[in-house]
Amino acid sequence: MAEFALIESIRSRCAVVRDDVRLGIGDDAALLAVPSGNLLAVSTDTLVCGVHFLADTRPSDIGWKALAVNLSDLAAMGAEPAWATLALTLPSADARWVDEFADGFAQLARKHRVALVGGDTTQGPLSITVTVHGFVPPGAALTRAGAQVGDGVYATGTLGDAAAGLKLFLPPLAGEGAEGGKGQLLVRLHRPIPRIAQGLILRGRATSCIDVSDGLVADLGHICAASGVGAEIDADTLPASPALGAAFAAEDRRAFQLAGGDDYELCFTAPDAIAPTLQRELADSGCAATRIGRVVDGAGVQVRDASGNPLALPHAGWEHFA
Repeated sequence: MAEFALIESIRSRCAVVRDDVRLGIGDDAALLAVPSGNLLAVSTDTLVCGVHFLADTRPSDIGWKALAVNLSDLAAMGAEPAWATLALTLPSADARWVDEFADGFAQLARKHRVALVGGDTTQGPLSITVTVHGFVPPGAALTRAGAQVGDGVYATGTLGDAAAGLKLFLPPLAGEGAEGGKGQLLVRLHRPIPRIAQGLILRGRATSCIDVSDGLVADLGHICAASGVGAEIDADTLPASPALGAAFAAEDRRAFQLAGGDDYELCFTAPDAIAPTLQRELADSGCAATRIGRVVDGAGVQVRDASGNPLALPHAGWEHFA
C-alpha cells in the first residue's frame, strides 16, 4: 500500500462533515473556524506498541482507544470535541491493518462528530499520536486547580475494570474466561468510553476535574498538587462493576481501582451543597458518580479503610520513566 493510498483510505473511512472545517485533509494545513465566544482546548496523546497496547490487540480497538484517550482529556476540561489530527507510524503499509484501525477510529469519531482534519504517516516502530481540539466558553473550563477543603471527591462510572482486563489479557491468564463478565473487563480495556456528556454537566460546577488514566491515587494527587490541598479516599466506597467483583478477590479489586489506571473515568471535586443535584443529573445522563472521599487540609492522597485506618499502597499508579 503506497503512502497516499494509505492516507486516502484513512480519510475516506473517517470522514465527518462539519461546517467549521473550511479545508481539511489534502493540503499543507487544515483551515478551521473556532466558533465565536469559545476558547480552543487542545490535547495530544501518543500510544506506543508494547507500552499502551500489545502487538496482538485488534487494530480496530487500537483505533478506537487512540481517539478515546484524547477525548477523555477534553471531557476532563468540560470541552466539546470538534477536530482531530492523526500521526501514524507503521512498520509497513499493511492495508488490512490500516483499514481496520481507521474503522475503529471512525466509529468513535462519528459518535462525537469529530472531524479528522490532518496528520502524518511515516515508517517505523508502531505508534499512534492523536491531537484533539474542542470548544469551551471562557471561564467555564474544568481544571485541576480549584478543589476546596470540604469538597467531596467523586468518580464517574466504575473503577478498576481496565486494569483487571489487562490482567486477563496477559499470560498466564491470556484469553481465559474472556466470555461473559470477564469479557466486559476486556471491553473496558480496549474500548474505554470518554465521558464527554458528563464533562459538560460538570462544567462551571465542579471545582476541579481530571480523567483517571494513570490510576486514581496518582491522578487525584495531581488535583491536590494543583489546588494546594490534600484528599482522603474511603477505599470501601470505590465503585466496582459486577464483572470486577465476580472475577477478582477484594484485595486485587482494590489495587486495580486505586492504582490500575486506564479507566478514563472522571475524578472531580464539588461542594456538598450542589452534590445531590449534580449526582442526579449525572445519573440521568447514563453515567452515575459516586462520592469516594473528601478534600482536606494538607497535601497528597490518603486512602483509608472502613475503620478510618490508613492503607499502604505498593504504588500509586503508572509513571513513564519510573
